[in-house]
Amino acid sequence: MRNPVSSRALPLALGLLVSLGAQTAAHAQGRRGAEAAPQTAQAAAPVDFTGYWTSLVTDVDWLYRMVTPRPGDYENVPLNAAGIQIMDAWDPSKDTAAGEQCRSYGAPSVMQTPEHLHVSWQDPQTLEIETDAGQQTRLFHFVRSDADQRPKSLQGYSFAQWQMQRRGGNAFNPASGVAVWGNLRVMTTDLTAGYLRKNGVPYSDNARMEEYYDLMPKIGDETIMVDSATVTDPVYLTRPFVREAIFKKLPGDAGWKPTPCSATW
Repeated sequence: MRNPVSSRALPLALGLLVSLGAQTAAHAQGRRGAEAAPQTAQAAAPVDFTGYWTSLVTDVDWLYRMVTPRPGDYENVPLNAAGIQIMDAWDPSKDTAAGEQCRSYGAPSVMQTPEHLHVSWQDPQTLEIETDAGQQTRLFHFVRSDADQRPKSLQGYSFAQWQMQRRGGNAFNPASGVAVWGNLRVMTTDLTAGYLRKNGVPYSDNARMEEYYDLMPKIGDETIMVDSATVTDPVYLTRPFVREAIFKKLPGDAGWKPTPCSATW
C-alpha cells in the first residue's frame, strides 16, 4: 500500500518541476539564439581573396592599359556626344596643375591599372583592397551604412555580398546583356567624376558600378582572380560599359611598389 503524499510535499514537487522546465526552456532558447547568430562576412567567406596579387594584361588590352591611349581614342566605350566633348577637352597638364592627376584611379578604372593589389580584412565586416599604383584603397562593406552620411569620393561606397553563383551559371544582368558570375558581388555608388581610361574618357558622378569577383580553378600552382565589372552612367554613356581585369596571386609582397597617381604613364 503506497503512502499518501503529504499536503506540503505536493506543492514542493510541482514547484521543482516548473523550475526545471523553465531552466530547460531557457537553455534551449539560448542555444537556438547562439545558433541563429549571424556570421561575420569574414567567417562566412566561401573563398579567400586575401593576399598579394599582380595584374595580368592581355594583348587586347595592352594599348589601353600599359600606355596612355592616344587622344580621342574611345574604342569600345559607348560614349555619347557629351562624353566625347569632355574627352576632346582632356589635358593631362591641366589635371596635374589642378591636383586632379588621380582622376583615372577611381573605382571604375583603378582595377584596370597595371598594378599590385593587397587584399585583407580591415575588420570582420569590411574587405580592403589596396593598390600600389596610385596608392588607392577600396573598402567593400558587408553591412550597409546610412546613405545620407556617405560623401562622394574617388572610390565611392561599395556594398558587398557573398554568393554562390559561379562561371557557367545562369545568372543574367538584363541591363548589360551579359552573364554575371562570381563568389563576391560588389555595388559601388557615391562616386566623384573621373576617367574610364587614361586619355580622359569620362564617367560622371552619377555613375554606378556592379562587379563580380571569382577565383578560377587552379592552373598548376597559379591562383587566378577575375574582376568582371559593368559601369552605367546616364550622363556620358549610351549603354553599360563592360570590362574585365585578371590578377594572379603572389606568394608574398615581392614587387609591391607604392607609386603616386600620374596623369599619364
